[in-house]
This record gives sequence, C-alpha cells and structure tokens, in this order.
Amino acid sequence: MFEFIRTHRRLMQFLLLLIILPSFAFVGLESYTSMGDASNTVAKVGGQTITQPEWDAAQREQMERFRQMFGEQFDAKMFDTPEAKQEVLNNLIAQRVLAEEAKRSKLSISDQSLQQTIINMGGLTTADGKFDVERYKTILAAQGMSPTTYEARLRQELTSQQVNAAIQSTAFAPDSLAKRLSELGEQEREVQQLAFRASDYVSQVKVTDDMLKSYYDKSNQFNIPEQVKAEYVVLTADTLASQINVSDADIKSYYEQNSKQYGTEEQRRASHILIGVNKDAPDADKAAAKAKAEKLLASLRKNPAEFAKLAKENSVDTGSAERGGDLGFFGKGTMVKPFEDAAYKLKQDEVSDLVQSDYGFHIIKVTAIKPAAIKPLEQVKNEIASDIRKQLVVKKYTETADVFNNTVYEQADSLKAVADKLKLKIETTGTLTRQVNPAVAPTAPYNNQKFLTALFSDESLKNKRNTEAVEVAPNTLIAGRVIEYKPATKRPFDEVKAQVQERVIQTEAHALAKKAGEAKLAALKEKDDASGFSATQVVSRAKSQGLNPAAFLAVMKADTSKLPSYVGLEAPQGYAVLRVIRVVQPTNVDTAKRQAEHQQIAAALAQQETHAYIEALKKKAKVEIKKPAVEKSDTAE
Repeated sequence: MFEFIRTHRRLMQFLLLLIILPSFAFVGLESYTSMGDASNTVAKVGGQTITQPEWDAAQREQMERFRQMFGEQFDAKMFDTPEAKQEVLNNLIAQRVLAEEAKRSKLSISDQSLQQTIINMGGLTTADGKFDVERYKTILAAQGMSPTTYEARLRQELTSQQVNAAIQSTAFAPDSLAKRLSELGEQEREVQQLAFRASDYVSQVKVTDDMLKSYYDKSNQFNIPEQVKAEYVVLTADTLASQINVSDADIKSYYEQNSKQYGTEEQRRASHILIGVNKDAPDADKAAAKAKAEKLLASLRKNPAEFAKLAKENSVDTGSAERGGDLGFFGKGTMVKPFEDAAYKLKQDEVSDLVQSDYGFHIIKVTAIKPAAIKPLEQVKNEIASDIRKQLVVKKYTETADVFNNTVYEQADSLKAVADKLKLKIETTGTLTRQVNPAVAPTAPYNNQKFLTALFSDESLKNKRNTEAVEVAPNTLIAGRVIEYKPATKRPFDEVKAQVQERVIQTEAHALAKKAGEAKLAALKEKDDASGFSATQVVSRAKSQGLNPAAFLAVMKADTSKLPSYVGLEAPQGYAVLRVIRVVQPTNVDTAKRQAEHQQIAAALAQQETHAYIEALKKKAKVEIKKPAVEKSDTAE
C-alpha cells in the first residue's frame, strides 16, 4: 500500500493481534486480579500479575480461533514460535494497562449500551429477528461462564475500549500528507531493462582444481547432518479415554446434582410502551413524560385492546414499537431490573402500572409465559455421559502425566518401565535430524522441534538416558531414547565433484555478469545510451508486472530529479540495469479512492498513536516481564 505502512511492520503486527486475538471476555481465564505464586508469574503490571496458566490459556485460545478461521489450512507451527507467544503476552499486558487506565479515569458502560452490544452479536437472534436467550446462555455455558460473569467481563472490556477510542480520535492526517501519499501511490514510471545474464558468461569461466577444492572445503552444501534413530512412547488423553467407563448410576447422580443445567428458566413474552426521558433530565421534563404515560395508561385501562396501536404511535423504543411494542420472550437477567421485576409479577394479559427505569416510563403487558422446564434424563443421558467422561479423562490424564514424567526420569535407562506401567506401546522412528522434517506429517509426535531438541541433548546422546517428557500438543506427552547415532559427515569430494564444478561455474559466471553490468551502469551515468534496452513498460505501486520485487523497489526509489535515471542491481539470473525515462502523474483524480486512502492513513496514524499511548501506560505501570518468550531486540519498528 503506502511506504508509511510498509516501514511500520511492528505497528501493523500489533494492530493485527488486537483485531484477531480472542477477547479476554470470552476466555475462561482466571480472575483479572489473580496473583498466583512467584514461580508462575510471567509478568507484573503495576500491582497485578500475569501467570503462566493465563498466558498458556490465551495462546490456546488464539490457536483455536485461527483453527476455526482457516480449517484444514491451519498450521499450528506458525503460532508455536517465541515471537508469536511474545505477541500474546504483549496483548495481555496491553489489556491490563488499558483496564487500569479506564478505572483511573472513572469510565463506565451503561446497561443499555451493554445490552445493545450483546443483542448485536452475530448468531444470537432467531429467524424472526428476536434475541435468542437460550442460545446466548448455551454459548456462554460452553465457555464455562454464566451471563452474569460474561457481562461483567464484557463491560470491563468495553470500558477499556473507550480509552482506545479516545486516543484514536485524536489522530489527525493532514490533507497535504494524504495527498502526497496518494500521489506517490498513483505515480507511474516508464522504465526499460538491460539484462546481463550469467548464462552468457559461462563460456568465459576457467575452472581449476584448486577452485573446486576451495569451494568444497568452504561450503556446507555437501554436509550430511548428524542423525539418530530412536524409540519413543506417547501418552495422550485419547488413549486414556478408552479406559474409562461411565455407569448409569454415575449419570443419574450427575443429573440429579446438576438438574438446573438441563432445564430452562421461566420465560416471559411482553410488550411495552416507553415514554422516554433521561434520568438526568429536569424535573419538569420528567413530570411531562409521566403525565403522558399516565394518560396512556388510563386509556388502556378502558380499552386494553388498543395496546399495540398506542405502542406504535407513542413508544420511543422504535424497534419494538413497529411490532406493537412486542419484545419477544426473555428470561431473568436480560432486561433492566425495574422492568424485569414488574414483568415477572404480572399475570398473562395483565397490564402493569407505570414502571420507571433509567430510560423513562414503561407500560408493560405480559402476553405469554413459558414455565420453567427440565429435560428428562433419557433425553440428556448421552450428553451427560460425554461430559462425565471428559472430566474423568482430564483428571486421569493429569494424574497419569505425573506418573509418566516421574517414571521416564527415575528409570531413565529404558522406556520399558513406563510402557509396562501405563500400558503404552514402544514405537520406533526412522532417521531423525535436529530439525523438523517437512516431508513427515507435522502431527507425528516425534516430528516436533521440542522433542528433537531433547533427543539431541548431551544427556540423551552421550549418557544414553531417556529424554524428559515433552508436551508436543495439548494433552500429549512424548518421551524418547536414542538407539542409534550417526555423527555429522561430509560427502566425499569425488562423489560430489560434478555438482561442485557446476556451482563454481555458476558463481563465477554470475560474478562476471555483475562486473559487466556495473561497468555499463557507470558508463551510462556518464553518457546516456538507450541501445540494448528492452521495450518501455509502465510500473506503479498499483502494478509492477514484469519486474521482480527487488527491481520494482529499485525503480520506485530511483532519483528522478534528472531523467533518464539509472539504477543497477543483482538479479537471480545475473545483473540488471534499469533505465527510468519518464515519471507520469495521472491527470484524472479518483476522488472516492483518495478519500478512502485518506481514511486509511488516518487509521494507521491512529493505531500508531494507540501503540505509543499503550507503551507510555506500560512505563507508568512499571511493567516487568519475568519470563519473555524472546529476548529484547533493537530492531527498528
């Protein structure tokens, strides 16, 4: 897009993570103020800590989000890097400092804003456009949360977003800057190429035996890395699941203890007429609104059948007014408390007295009641059995993982002990090197960098001991043992001599092409000469057809104060001289495109302001990272 964005990669990465990382409001993390013990602390933010379990949970949630987004194309290895883990930690820290700043600034979110945010979430409405309370509760239950817990966390997140929004709104992109960047993006350059191909210089290369031997001795291309064959055992939660049986008695007991989980609370359908008045409005305005509501109520007492008509004509809640005031079915905890209390006291088809809330005066009519109900045991039996099995598997895996760890360590001269104790099978690998083999499925437990590092450790290679237990995937442990080792070697010179000669010729031919190209470039800068150049082609930041990325950048960076302008660069096939002969600015300006680009520039500047602000908040909070995933670098942002 623009050079500004190209040169701010760290900033763009930060923005990307803020957008795609799952909100902590949906993550089953521990309390936002949980302290944890010192050994588990990875970072300190003011008086709070971020623990290793919180960090791990955030990483798992990020991977799960991407897995759902990309499906079969998802590659977990992309996120199993120190840099990716560090970005997750940075994001957790940013959330903490923003939340603390919101608290200091005494920012808050109204009940109405919170309710509207939830209603607007995708997938939470029925076919007729009504809010699906049961689906809402089901989704939260799957995350291990109740509506009350989730709404408290969502309120906190929305409050933090107010801090973000306040900073971003201060960003300003001057018209002159936006215009200049847009002009650079639209600018076209007419260019010609003169290629010096290495293949044209092959016949000039004179190869000696000394050149071949020198190249062979200095090159690592002909090395055969050290290799091992190993045996290994794997412990997974899936292998333990088959060992667990859930009895009918267990299912019945669980059902009786958690019957509410398989039931639905009483729901009510109501219509209302809202005469709006702000809670902070003058008393005169409140009195006028109340008087209007009382007049409507008196009319309804005489003719209840006019409720829908009066709602359409008078209610300020336009969404429900169009439906005669109908709000659909709702359960407890959905509406504001005064409204809910009144609605749950009414009988079906009964109309309430005036009910005052922060939004004004309501007249409520209950139109239907769904009584509370509990699903019969037979209907949920399989679901309960699955839930119990999952819980037991987690418990058994935790217990068995300790046994696995201890056994491979304490009886480190063989894997037989742990295999016999836990009924695991000892498997054997093919040839392994220190690096992951791209030809082997990434899901293969032994084709994991952590495990390979452990396998090639001195303890494993020299002392012939079991590796430690290595977690290569969630709920998956592997331990291995080297059974055959081959040190690194180099293929004999005579065996690879033909390959060495070919590469020496290519290297020398490339050097000759470069030398000729640089000489031509120097001559052209002294005296212009268009002979030998290719046909003219037009390139811009929007179209770079015919030029490789390096050549395109060289052309766009070329000094065009004096034309023609020449630049030279090494190319994969040799050397290229580029002749820029004309710079053209389109005469027709796309106003809509310019406006969109202006907004993009403003958005980029806003994110830069946000990034700088969060960094300032981190300093203010005296953020201390105890266990960084990557060492701090001095790379420019």
